[in-house]
Amino acid sequence: MRILHTSDWHIGRTFHGHSTLENLGTVLDSIAVIVREKAVDVVVVAGDVFDSATPAREAFDVLSGAIRQLREAGAYVVITSGNHDSATRLGFQSEWAGLAGIHVITRPEQLDEPVIIDDAYGPVLFYGIPYLEPALVRHLYPGVEMRRHAQVLGYAMQRIRDDIARRDGARSVVLSHAFVVNVPGAGSSASEASDVERDITAGGLDLVSVDVFDGPDYVALGHIHGRSTLAPGIRYSGAPLHYSFAEATKPRGAWLVDLDAVGLDTVEWVDFPVPRPLAILTGELAELLADPSYADAEGHFVSVVLTDQVRPIDGMRRIQSRFPHAVALTHQPAIVAELPLASYSERLHARSDSEVVAGFLEFVRNGVGPTDAESDLIVEVIAEQAAQESTA
Repeated sequence: MRILHTSDWHIGRTFHGHSTLENLGTVLDSIAVIVREKAVDVVVVAGDVFDSATPAREAFDVLSGAIRQLREAGAYVVITSGNHDSATRLGFQSEWAGLAGIHVITRPEQLDEPVIIDDAYGPVLFYGIPYLEPALVRHLYPGVEMRRHAQVLGYAMQRIRDDIARRDGARSVVLSHAFVVNVPGAGSSASEASDVERDITAGGLDLVSVDVFDGPDYVALGHIHGRSTLAPGIRYSGAPLHYSFAEATKPRGAWLVDLDAVGLDTVEWVDFPVPRPLAILTGELAELLADPSYADAEGHFVSVVLTDQVRPIDGMRRIQSRFPHAVALTHQPAIVAELPLASYSERLHARSDSEVVAGFLEFVRNGVGPTDAESDLIVEVIAEQAAQESTA
């Protein structure tokens, strides 16, 4: 059986105020092409299908179109819910969808009820663990301690292992949406998270040790937006689009997983197209506007770090004159002036009004005082103010 492992579609997410629906649609279209070209039997989506618990109609349209194409390409689809999803909305009509080969697993009681898909060697069991918030599910399992995600998922995986054992050890695949650390002991080393994973909790409450997932032939993880291999059969696929400049260098794609007669055979990476790449440019404004080596970034989403000693006036508009898709700008001067530590009153002592204004400009402009034209204007304004006061 050949499986394509994806996750974290985040349909409906914006990127610095820009809709990502069109770009995501392009990538999801490419998944259907991969299904045909690579003869994929099952596509799995390990949570965060939507970016919001209340997705707009357009987001449902994108999901419906993507799933329709996957089924037309010949693949079954297995989906589970993530922390961004509304389990109720995503799972609505899932019973009927299952009759068409689209299996959506969002309820806790479904976690040890596998979707069974046969290949030439027999059945493969697909278990979906929806995102389980301990505070919201512990009442379902009285007598089981569930204060942390590690405890919830440990209990879920034990139920799954028990079910696998009852089925004569059939091959199995688990989908889970969690923040899994790659060293047993939950907390010593973690998969790298981007700034998009907004809900990762300080203190380790959400961390789950990789050994919790021992047993299945393959574990398809979601939640982290970059690909990661925690063990040969335990992997993150990452998100299909770049949703943050922190992800700019991370490849976008999915894992192509082959199961043979006895279990996991091979895993290889398949790249997705990147409709609009991300670029982070650093330098002085004049350099960024003139240097031909930045030509490739003119069609990218761009984040700019300006290193001018003085923050340029109207910097974003000027940057966008060359990079129309620039969406973020920060000022980090390469030269930082060492300003005097004297108190404000000490700095003003025995100084003229013109010197006070010049000192203020020097303070707020990283050590750069007024230009000659600005000095003339300061003198003119102070003189005019003094004249008005003298005639009042």
